Amino acid sequence: MLQPDKVRGNGNAMKPQKSSPLACEAIRDVRRHDADPGPRTGDVTALDRWAVRLLAWIYGRPPVTITLWNGAEGYRPAGRPVGHVLFHDRDALMSALLRPETGFGDAYSAGSIEVRGDLVDVLFRSFVEMEKSPLARLKQSALGRLPRPWRGTLSDSRRNIHYHYDLGNDFYALWLDREMVYTCAYFPDAEMTLEEAQAAKMDLVCRKLGLQPGMEVIEAGCGWGSLALHMARHYGVRVRAFNISDEQIAFARERAAREGMTDRVEYVHDDYRNIRGGCDAFVSVGMLEHVGPENYPRLGRVIDNCLREHGRGLIHTIGRDRPMAMNGWAEKRIFPGSYRPSLREMMAIFEPNGLSVQDVENLRLHYARTLVLWLERFESSVPRVRQMYDDTFVRAWRLYLASSAAAFLCGSLQLFQVVFARRHDNALPRSRAHVYGDAGTSSWHWD
Repeated sequence: MLQPDKVRGNGNAMKPQKSSPLACEAIRDVRRHDADPGPRTGDVTALDRWAVRLLAWIYGRPPVTITLWNGAEGYRPAGRPVGHVLFHDRDALMSALLRPETGFGDAYSAGSIEVRGDLVDVLFRSFVEMEKSPLARLKQSALGRLPRPWRGTLSDSRRNIHYHYDLGNDFYALWLDREMVYTCAYFPDAEMTLEEAQAAKMDLVCRKLGLQPGMEVIEAGCGWGSLALHMARHYGVRVRAFNISDEQIAFARERAAREGMTDRVEYVHDDYRNIRGGCDAFVSVGMLEHVGPENYPRLGRVIDNCLREHGRGLIHTIGRDRPMAMNGWAEKRIFPGSYRPSLREMMAIFEPNGLSVQDVENLRLHYARTLVLWLERFESSVPRVRQMYDDTFVRAWRLYLASSAAAFLCGSLQLFQVVFARRHDNALPRSRAHVYGDAGTSSWHWD
């Protein structure tokens, strides 16, 4: 078993570190598969064939052929298959059957399940069928929405953020755009590059907020700091940006100093719950997924305490059309403690605090496109990622990126941008021309 060399800093050197939590935990349950390098053979029994049929039923009879370790075909869909799933051993089959989400993901990561065909397309078309499956009905039921074991405390949040975002800046730099933006891009022109689309997204956010020179902005959850720098550089505002990721905040501070922006952008290594001071605009892009519904009222109070009388706010988050539990494998191996809210759940931020929703836009297909481009860049960097971590890590992140793209394509995930203001604020834009038209030709406010 290869141990991942965790990459730190600005990429000038690789320093061996202890194994990342993802590599350790994702491997733990499937270590036996890597321990046996020999051929995975054995007789296929009637019980194995029954298990495949049951598995196909649980997953909603996906449009794929399922083949067992001896080459026997265990399941064929009614229509033309879009892909081929191969189980290399009985343990992988039982794992996927008994733990449909976590077991399948772990076995795929270990190489015990192979998917042949375009992975995004196979998952997309399978997810469409899974919407009608017993597994989906269970997740939509009250049982599927039982309280999560963590309650979003500060220590929980720090641990979960460290787990995902502190894998190493060099790892993310391999497949993100040059600005290191790890959120949905915006493609008003389908031919845009990833770099152009991320810049377009940051401009879209700034226009929706109506940023003007001299404004003070608070950003909750700033990633590697690109949006804060963009707002200050192109819109003349001053920004205080908060983040609890060690790797990200160090990167952002170093970059701001290098670009001479420390007088206009302050990166604060702290949690959103500790934000203090007033602002003309409050923005959060890609943080709400880590807050948890139990903490939405707390976030709303933070915004209420900070946002000035005529201030604007924007929350950009992955969401769902209806409340539903996270995918078990993704929450356990990739994003611990994560939750994607419905719009109704998000209202717990606004309703108790005198905040009115002014605009909602859904950019889910933009996120699908973003993820496909990330996956392409990731695949081109696989030799480097394998050197930094190991094969299990590579397959886990391939599955994460591909399944996320498929989830946005089939609509099981949404991407909401919600703009809000004080309920008594009448200084509102006359139209959306400031967002989608010529922002420089009309007045922002009503008379």
